[in-house]
Amino acid sequence: MTVGFPQHSLPLPPMRWDGWGSPEAATELSEPIRALLAQVLGVTGDPIPAPAATEIELSPVRLTDADLDALRGIVAAVSTADGDRLTRSGGKSTLDLLRRKNRTQDAPDCVVEPATEQEISDLLQWCADSRIAVVPFGGGTGVVGGVDPEAGEMRAVISLDLRRFDQLLSIDTISGEAVLGAGVTGPEAEKLLAAHGFSLGHYPQSFQFATIGGFAATRSSGQASAGYGRFDDMVTGLRVVTPTGILALGGAPKTAAGPDLRQMFLGSEGTLGVITSVSLRVHRIAPVTLYDAWHFADFDSGAAALRAVAQSGGGPTVMRLSDEAETGVNLTSPDKIGADTETVSGGCLAITTFEGTEAVARARKELTGALLAAAGGTSLGDGRAQAWEHGRFNAPYLRDALLTIGVGCETLETATTWSNLASLKATVTNSLTESIGRSGSPALVLCHISHTYPTGASLYFTVAYRCGDDPIAEWNGVKTTVSQAIVDSGGTITHHHAVGSDHRPWLSDEIGDVGAQVLRAVKSALDPTGILNPGKLIP
Repeated sequence: MTVGFPQHSLPLPPMRWDGWGSPEAATELSEPIRALLAQVLGVTGDPIPAPAATEIELSPVRLTDADLDALRGIVAAVSTADGDRLTRSGGKSTLDLLRRKNRTQDAPDCVVEPATEQEISDLLQWCADSRIAVVPFGGGTGVVGGVDPEAGEMRAVISLDLRRFDQLLSIDTISGEAVLGAGVTGPEAEKLLAAHGFSLGHYPQSFQFATIGGFAATRSSGQASAGYGRFDDMVTGLRVVTPTGILALGGAPKTAAGPDLRQMFLGSEGTLGVITSVSLRVHRIAPVTLYDAWHFADFDSGAAALRAVAQSGGGPTVMRLSDEAETGVNLTSPDKIGADTETVSGGCLAITTFEGTEAVARARKELTGALLAAAGGTSLGDGRAQAWEHGRFNAPYLRDALLTIGVGCETLETATTWSNLASLKATVTNSLTESIGRSGSPALVLCHISHTYPTGASLYFTVAYRCGDDPIAEWNGVKTTVSQAIVDSGGTITHHHAVGSDHRPWLSDEIGDVGAQVLRAVKSALDPTGILNPGKLIP
């Protein structure tokens, strides 16, 4: 049992209950960052008191003794302990962490850890008969309310933790295909595959803690998408347990046998079924990784350069571009933000990496370099790209440190066509600045292109601001305003953060009324009682 933590009987998720990642990796704000915050936001840096885990009062358990006896007859690992419930009571968005500062909090009524598909199937049948909601739980890294313990019209809600589905089930080294359990984390997947000389190459910001099932259920996109594609590009098959039966999807690399049902469950966020395993395209570990950073005079010229590379094909494994503001504060190196170190003098910074054999990686680097140089870029060498890779998973720790001193820091993302990119970026930036300004705080808005395609790109925004007296209501107001601005300006409501409950009000705007009817019809066919993750995704 963790010292000073509420009682628990199940293994705890690896992340802190009230922040990102492990406590050992928590970040302290450097003096340059504190100076930057004082200058831009007028924040002194004094810590704000927050309750300890043992001081939190959770919502009461609504399950009866008979319910719990029935659950234990299906799944051996069942817990109503406060420690187990608290750690599965939400994701890791800024709103989630602000709610963690409240002394009373909602939590699932119990946590279950099934070990087999049959246990999940029996569990879903019992929950449907008993009107108990089920929220699948992987790594708990979501940032859009996807694992919030909402019961909806049900009488209680349980968290279904998939940690026991943690095996490499098979690997076909000839075809380059592996089957991984839904509970396998990103690092463990790489470790299991590396034992056979293979890699998946999927590295989202959540990589260190998120799971294979979570990647599939949220249609994740990783930092190496330029080279290996999004997670949904890697998926060749799925096994999904639903209240009406088990689906085994996939097999041949491609098929014309009707609509691709795999795509229906990619991005389904636990509302249609529980993903238990995923078949994935894997590649042999690249023997060489080459790096190059580039400077551009401004964001527009840098974006045009990335477009040239994306439309030429055969380019880098990683390709991203920070705008002037993000470059200026050095966000690509979180441990050096605000410091007077090797900063690019004006303009924008682009990062590229290349994987493969020496010959292939070198050829791709030269091809990409020629295109970037022709578009006005100047190579800065490999140092900045290597520094970015070294610190690429550290930004969420910085967010947590900022919250402790009353600085809100949140991210949001979207995607659009190349022709609409500059307009959408300006609209979102202005919307963030103006809506936060109405609360009396200035806003520091940073942006980068994180993923590219032949027809367009994603925009990833980071915003920092001074929290007011009611930070939850304030950010909800900002997010509503900005989300509407994104949809009105031709952007997708989410490129890779998923829908959850936060983006659900805008999904019908994106897919139309008929599209929403299709989703509701599929939901009704697979989950007629409506027990699976109420209040998420489905309009």
